Amino acid sequence: MSHPLLRPGHKSAVFDARIGSNTFGDLPDWDLNDLYTAPDAPELQRDMAWLEQACADFAAQYEGKLATLTAEQMLACVQAYEAIDVTAGRIGSYAGLRYYQNTMDSDRAKFMADVQDNITNFTTPLVFFSLEFNRLEDATLAGMTASNAALARYTPVFERMRAMRPHQLSDEMEKYLHDASVVGSSAWNKLFDETMAGLMFTVAGEEDELNLEATLNLLTDPDRSKREAASHALAAVFDKHIKLFARVHNTLAKEKEIEDRWRKMPSPQYSRHLANHVEPEVVEALRNAVVAAYPKLSHRYYKLKAKWMGLDHLQTWDRNAPLPTETPRLVNWAEATETVLSAYAAFDPRMAEIAKPFFTDGWIDAGVKPGKAPGAFAHPTVTTVHPYVMLNYLGKPRDVMTLAHELGHGVHQVLAAGQGELLSSTPLTLAETASVFGEMLTFRKLLDAAKTPAERKTLLAGKVEDMINTVVRQIAFYDFECKLHAARAEGELTPDDINALWMSVQAQSLGDAFEFADGYETFWAYIPHFVHSPFYVYAYAFGDGLVNALYAAYADGLPDFQEKYFDMLKAGGSKHHKDLLAPFGLDASDPKFWDKGLSMIAGFIDELEAMEG
Repeated sequence: MSHPLLRPGHKSAVFDARIGSNTFGDLPDWDLNDLYTAPDAPELQRDMAWLEQACADFAAQYEGKLATLTAEQMLACVQAYEAIDVTAGRIGSYAGLRYYQNTMDSDRAKFMADVQDNITNFTTPLVFFSLEFNRLEDATLAGMTASNAALARYTPVFERMRAMRPHQLSDEMEKYLHDASVVGSSAWNKLFDETMAGLMFTVAGEEDELNLEATLNLLTDPDRSKREAASHALAAVFDKHIKLFARVHNTLAKEKEIEDRWRKMPSPQYSRHLANHVEPEVVEALRNAVVAAYPKLSHRYYKLKAKWMGLDHLQTWDRNAPLPTETPRLVNWAEATETVLSAYAAFDPRMAEIAKPFFTDGWIDAGVKPGKAPGAFAHPTVTTVHPYVMLNYLGKPRDVMTLAHELGHGVHQVLAAGQGELLSSTPLTLAETASVFGEMLTFRKLLDAAKTPAERKTLLAGKVEDMINTVVRQIAFYDFECKLHAARAEGELTPDDINALWMSVQAQSLGDAFEFADGYETFWAYIPHFVHSPFYVYAYAFGDGLVNALYAAYADGLPDFQEKYFDMLKAGGSKHHKDLLAPFGLDASDPKFWDKGLSMIAGFIDELEAMEG
């Protein structure tokens, strides 16, 4: 189903047979015209032609000559590379966002695939740049940056590039890998996405089949029988497709092992750490601190929740259930908008001002629609346009927190855009900072407004569960990936092998408050991060711990906190995490740093336990 792009101001009212029509008010759709007006727009065709020529011209002008350039010529070279990056990113963003609006539309899928093929082909001549740049002598590069301040500004980009020097392959091999990517990991990613978007679930008690997002949403339903039915429906469909999902994971893990071996990467995780510009020992300290805290966090909280629910043991479908004392309610879009914007404005009016265009100018796509990709994200597009936020809004209070989270990403991306294309991109470990901070601001606003102890308890419990999902669950995911890649290095994994790895980390992280019904062992299958971005998940825990420490500094009245915070977001990827956190008196390389954030979660659980007394 192909249709014209929606114009600014056009709204779509979501219809869900389970909760009635137009329940949440008018939900915004994306207006992608700020990128391109249509797949056949003259501007897109012009940019595609320019990109092909610019890449060829760049290679003709600079290949084999980087070592002979003056500082001024190197600056022109880097700026030309950056301009190419902007145009390729703009075209790719348009194709990708349009596809995610309806992944079942074959025209959109074909358009995105063709765009990816063209961009890959056009940019193949650029592969020489990082390889040749990394062969420059340190003294040569240092001399250039010392003599030209505009070039020196790109030093963080150069440092990240040159961190790959020990892992660089021959020019010919690098070009081959670049060309082959469209039929390697990209193809498997697309197979996974299209399979997931097409899955439909028959849930007992529901009249119609539901897609993945709507079925997962039932896991937070107040009715325990509905949660159980949804869990069984998920398990049945995952099991039906488990061989395909096992094949996707086996292939991608093996492909990664081969490339890592050729690149002499010391571990499967190492390339992610390099990309995140974070030391392996910092991630290991985070992981160890969280695992050591399982008993005082997840194990303790879920025992408390079982007591509240009158159960001897929880089942996995009880994990995100609302509390028995919680009054179920749906939050309409207008209320969600006001809640988040007012929380942002209370922190700093500038933050709300940056966020407003997301709501008014078609920068958010909020409704659940057939074929739409599940989940939520904020996509920065390119620094010359603006970010777009995708939600699947179903009116739950947690959906308001998701809005606050993704809007935080959007604000961060707008502020960092001033750095330019190459310096704006923030490593994943720091990219979660503004999103989690936005959630915290929204939560604190709601907590301060709580009128009764019961309301405060509900808010605290919800926040604890969100933090456990962000910290404990994501580190358990990280451990699962570590085990998966280590096991795959020894040979092909059966679905049962992968199921067993999954259950080993779930039992460890959730504790003995849980019983695990048959079927849950396949729930690794739907987590997209394992497919799209191996070892991405620890960034969520990194961001949560970092934000908890940041928020403590804010609550303690650190002078000029807002200015320091805005400066940190504006920095984008131009500074290392040590430099970004120094103004706040924080250091993520200190193992004790992570205990600060984990103590905040434990403190909330302390308060909940005290309420029982």
